[in-house]
Amino acid sequence: MSDEWNDLAARVAGHAQNYIDGLTRLAGGEGGDATLPLLLVEVAQVSLAGTQLGAAQDVILQGNVEPVLSEDPDIDPLRTALAARLGPVDDYAEVFDPYKDDAVTPYRLSDDLAAVAADLIHGLRHYGAGRPLEALWWWQFSYFNTWGNHAGAALRALQSLVAHARLDVVEEGTTV
Repeated sequence: MSDEWNDLAARVAGHAQNYIDGLTRLAGGEGGDATLPLLLVEVAQVSLAGTQLGAAQDVILQGNVEPVLSEDPDIDPLRTALAARLGPVDDYAEVFDPYKDDAVTPYRLSDDLAAVAADLIHGLRHYGAGRPLEALWWWQFSYFNTWGNHAGAALRALQSLVAHARLDVVEEGTTV
């Protein structure tokens, strides 16, 4: 495996682990009133890793077969904690694929954030097992198929929430 692939795998692994750690802390309440802007930062930073994967040439595994891993850890407790933390802003509407769909689909931020985490964890398991090429293949494949869409949708929803919190304020001295 080339140094270029090893460097990319190390960068993506770092972004993935930072995302998992940050998401876990925020789901546990460490963000307080800044939870939404901090989630926005987490999603934006891991999206950078995704765009790097999207810009890289296709990662092809020898034999085009992913090595078998044991079952991935259950991330439902993380999703549930995020849903509880997000409360009424967890549900939002999204157009799944702006080039193929025109129907608005109900989404949940907690589902999006956890789906990204699940795909990143799967790749981190390959990376931790000393298989950086398999990790890159998984991260790239799942970026195009699942977590890239979920991260993009969550990024739009979180940016909207943060913008509303900052811009939808009553001017000082105005009575409502």
